[in-house]
Amino acid sequence: MPRKVPILESFEFFIIASAAVVFAGVSKGGFGSGAAFVAAAGLATVIDPGQAIGLMLPLLMLMDVTSLKPYWGQWLKKESLYLCLGGMPGVALGVWFYSLADADMLRLLIGVISLLFVLWQAIQAYGFVPRAKEKLPPWAGGLAGVAAGFTSFVSHAGGPPAAIYLLSAKPSKTEYQATTVIVFWVINIAKALPYSFLGLFTWETLKLDLMLAPFALLGVWLGVRAHHLISERFFFLLTYVLLVLTGVRLIWVALS
Repeated sequence: MPRKVPILESFEFFIIASAAVVFAGVSKGGFGSGAAFVAAAGLATVIDPGQAIGLMLPLLMLMDVTSLKPYWGQWLKKESLYLCLGGMPGVALGVWFYSLADADMLRLLIGVISLLFVLWQAIQAYGFVPRAKEKLPPWAGGLAGVAAGFTSFVSHAGGPPAAIYLLSAKPSKTEYQATTVIVFWVINIAKALPYSFLGLFTWETLKLDLMLAPFALLGVWLGVRAHHLISERFFFLLTYVLLVLTGVRLIWVALS
C-alpha cells in the first residue's frame, strides 16, 4: 500500500518537498521544463511514486499559469501545435502504462528516465550525436509530442523529447522558454482528468499542495528573473548531479 503523505506530522518531509517545488519553479520559470521533473523524481525516493507525481501536478499547473504572462505570445506557434497534438496520444499511452504498473516499476522507469536524460545531454555536449542542421519536419514534432506526453504523464519528464524537436528550429532562449511553457500547460491540463480517475489526487496530496503553493510561486518568480541573470550551464550542471543521485537511488530501491 502507498504510504500516506506525511503533511503535518513530518516537518522533514515538508522541507524536502518545499525545496523540490522551488527548484521545479525555477526550472519552469526560467530554464524550460526539462529540469522540473527533478522534483517528482526526488519525492519518489521518499514517498510512493504515484503520490509524488499526483502531488506535483497541481503545483506544476500553477507554475504554468504563473509563467504564461511573462512569455505570452512569444512561443513558436507551429512547433507548439505539433507538440501539443502529439502530446494527447502520448498522455493516453501514459494512462495505459500506469494502469498496469506497480510502484517499483514506476520507480524503475523514473530512475531510468533520469539517468537517460543526463546521458543524452552528455552525448550531445561531447558531440557524439550531431544536432540537427535543418529544422525537423512536422511529423517529427508530432512524434516528439507523443514521447513528451507519455514521459510527462508517468514522471513529469516531458522536457527532453520536446527539446530535441524544438532545438532543431534554432529558437532564441526566450522563444524556447515560451514554447515549453505553453506546450506543457496544455499537456498538464490533459493529464489532470486521468490523474483524478486513477486516484493520484487525494485529500492528503491536495492539502499539501495548498501548503506548497507559495513555494511554487516563489520558484517561478525566481526563475523568471534568473532567466537573464544566471548561467544555464551552472543551473543544468546542478540538475544533472541531482538527477544522477536520484536516478540511482530510485533504481536501487526498485530492484532491492
